[in-house]
Amino acid sequence: MRVGSFVLAAQYPGQGAGEALHRAVRSAEVADEAGLDTVWLAEHHFVPYGTCPSAVTLAALLLGRTRRVRVGTAVSVLPTVHPVALGEQAALLHIASGGRFTLGVGRGGPWVDLEVFGAGLGAYEQGFPESLDLLLRWLREPSVGASGGRYAFREVPVVPRPADALTETPGPEVVVACTSPKSVRLAAERGLPMLLGMHVGDEEKAEMIALWRRHAHDSGRQPEEIAAAGHVSAGVCQLADSRSDAVEILLKAMPGWLKRGLEAHVTVDGRARAMRDPYAYTELLCGLHPVGTPRLAADRLAATAERTGISRFALLVEGSGDLDATEENLRRLGAEVLPRLR
Repeated sequence: MRVGSFVLAAQYPGQGAGEALHRAVRSAEVADEAGLDTVWLAEHHFVPYGTCPSAVTLAALLLGRTRRVRVGTAVSVLPTVHPVALGEQAALLHIASGGRFTLGVGRGGPWVDLEVFGAGLGAYEQGFPESLDLLLRWLREPSVGASGGRYAFREVPVVPRPADALTETPGPEVVVACTSPKSVRLAAERGLPMLLGMHVGDEEKAEMIALWRRHAHDSGRQPEEIAAAGHVSAGVCQLADSRSDAVEILLKAMPGWLKRGLEAHVTVDGRARAMRDPYAYTELLCGLHPVGTPRLAADRLAATAERTGISRFALLVEGSGDLDATEENLRRLGAEVLPRLR
């Protein structure tokens, strides 16, 4: 089992973007010191829900600031970026970091981002498979050309090459954020592990993994590859000397951030969208994830792994909104929870 942090660079009420980003950078440094496996970086545009607009850029900074921990994007939003540009950046980070970079990609949402970056709604609704396949070819082949519906260009060499068959050097790991049966099938057919959201519980995650395994088998993936897939579960972790204290920390801080952050999302086509109640959503997250004492947290993570087959966790540890409290949360996670799991 591998446990990492999930960094949104959340901008809480009364905070500036600089404060949120400083907390994000510092939390990654502490995660490296505390023995966590991975730092996962979220990406958002135009909203205080998360102040990092380029997960791959922040990953570059953090790979230079850390020495041991892996750094992954969770996720780079593929419809708003050219797959070759993202592939080049991923190759650069993979090689320069000695293989410590993981590229997580996702479809994003129907947000105004699609208008601003010129992608259009079609890139979100129909274009993700084409973009993903072009990205994968760039990370695996010596030269690439395209003749698809969205991308068409002559064959060009891949420089630098992230994967080398002669030296048996693999390219960077690619993970796909999945929220629907369609995205589960897309990931399974390509043999890519899934990143599953923090808004769903163990039962739904177990069903998604079972569906992934069926699709992977039906598409001809080998049993060893299917069994070894390291799916990632996003969640929330807040540690305290009692469960009630941990819940209180999150209920004081997270609803204000969630309300402000989620309300700021604007759809590209004016479609209606349902808004979660921020307080009820925080309570839901506290019930689903390791929020409480270190022993409770370890038991909850172990139970999720047993029920679902998930082997990796990306845990939001900045739920207090406070830098010192976030650092303490990370250090307790490393010192008091990880030893119980290992």
